[in-house]
Amino acid sequence: MTIGEVSKKFGLSPDTLRYYERIGLIPRVNRNESGIRDYTEEDCKWIEFVKCMRSAGVQVETLVEYVTLLQQGDETIEARKQILIEQREKLLSRIEEMKKALERLNLKIKEYETKLVPIENRLKR
Repeated sequence: MTIGEVSKKFGLSPDTLRYYERIGLIPRVNRNESGIRDYTEEDCKWIEFVKCMRSAGVQVETLVEYVTLLQQGDETIEARKQILIEQREKLLSRIEEMKKALERLNLKIKEYETKLVPIENRLKR
């Protein structure tokens, strides 16, 4: 797949894909005889992983650390697991904060709805 196709598939700009490759978040992408990036299915799996982690709020620096450890082999399994556990805890905390914000929004909307009903009833008369 070309960078344009991958860009559309994942909703990431070509610049972002190049950046991810440059900093090591995704492995070096092979190029065809014309020098154009030729993404494989394996490359796309990496991009999907990085996009998922970024949407979960994982910092780029943390992902770089994780990928670096991954490339070092099985002796880093415990360290990688620890990174994922820490990120899970941060995500769970963010989810709780978002739930509280959603509850507050729902209450505020309900307040406005109850105030609008009498006004609407008055206008119908």
